[in-house]
Amino acid sequence: MKLFKKISKSVILLFVIFISFSPIKIQAQDTENSPEIWKAKVEKVLEERTEQILDTVYPQQTLRSEILNGPQKGEIIEIENDFQKLKTGDRFYFRKNILGEEEVSYIVTDVVRQGPIILLLAIFVIIIVIFGRWQGVRSLVALAASFLAIMLILIPGILNGWNPLFAGFLVAGAILFAAIFFTHGFNRESAVAYSGTMIAVIISGLFAIFAVYITKLTGFSAEESVYLNMNTGGTINFIALLLGAFIIGFLGVLDDIAITQSAVVTELYNINPGIKRKEVYARAMRVGREHVGALVNTLVLAYTGASLPLLLYFNLSSTSLFMTINLEIFATEIVRIIVGSIGLILTVPIVTLLAVKYLKGYKSDHSSHGHSHGHGHSH
Repeated sequence: MKLFKKISKSVILLFVIFISFSPIKIQAQDTENSPEIWKAKVEKVLEERTEQILDTVYPQQTLRSEILNGPQKGEIIEIENDFQKLKTGDRFYFRKNILGEEEVSYIVTDVVRQGPIILLLAIFVIIIVIFGRWQGVRSLVALAASFLAIMLILIPGILNGWNPLFAGFLVAGAILFAAIFFTHGFNRESAVAYSGTMIAVIISGLFAIFAVYITKLTGFSAEESVYLNMNTGGTINFIALLLGAFIIGFLGVLDDIAITQSAVVTELYNINPGIKRKEVYARAMRVGREHVGALVNTLVLAYTGASLPLLLYFNLSSTSLFMTINLEIFATEIVRIIVGSIGLILTVPIVTLLAVKYLKGYKSDHSSHGHSHGHGHSH
């Protein structure tokens, strides 16, 4: 428990000091000259038609709608819709543009989908609690803590001048602390998993710096980065932001492999207390290699799936494969996969070494219930 206490105190102290000397102030955007966006409901579809732009046909609608909020709440307006086909009763967001002293135009900007999202979240929570029981509840607490760390610390911190890479390392430590200790308990097994994962994160972060440097990535592969740069007056270091995003992005799989290795070592010691450390390490590494293979595949498929529309788009163009992967938007994802996979691979021997050294003689609370840590938590 000495190792666990030292780690806990160090993480909490570092976090408190950093927050104390870096007060977070979320700056409100100046919306004085921004278009007004309100919510409305379709009362009736007045007209449906199509427009052809080049070789593509787009649906167009004229909708009679009731405004649901804002200063014009309750008013009935006619609005043009070329965003997404809507039907009577659908709710949507629209933008009000003032063109002149008396001329106003309304344009549909998005559908209202908060209700379905809340429903899906409720289903997600119920399934986790039913399947994971008390550990499922703890994993939800860890997930909520991770989300709050990103939304209330990382994002406001970067917008207020923190270095994105340093902020990424700090919040990564906080997220891993929540994910591992809240989900798996405050014990020696979790302390080993946390220590090994943080070492792997630091090494992976250094490799990410090297990878981004030699590939000359700028962090401006996505359109939103350009807009963010304009809105922040060029004050954000986008290379550091890209590196921070790399680190945050692969934390879930590192958490998975780390806690599994710790659990495997504990079980091996519990089954045969007289087993030699060298043999425990060899057996645990065999499990780790199998697990790494599956998780690397998961990483590649996850990032490929997210980029599927872009892959299809570029496949239709006359650009060669080598030219396509040379584009920063694809090169960024390739580097992200490589850095994440290396972090994953490094985590296995590091955590296994620490577990073999510190978990001999440790009795896991889960062992008596025949519970395996391998995939019993949520990312």
